[in-house]
Amino acid sequence: MKKIAAVFASATLLSLAACGEQPAEEANNAAEVVENTADNAVEAMDNAAEAVENVAEAVENVAENAAE
Repeated sequence: MKKIAAVFASATLLSLAACGEQPAEEANNAAEVVENTADNAVEAMDNAAEAVENVAEAVENVAENAAE
């Protein structure tokens, strides 16, 4: 009877440990997703700023060419 109790106790502890690890892992994954999303947003803003600079340079070039 003690062996059965020990088996049930260890199975219970293992399942509790497994349940405890899963949400932490999901939280880490969610944090990574948020961080990646923020990085992507920063990258998109940098790309947009570069595009605006390129358009400004193109307009300046057109104005210079028209003045010649």
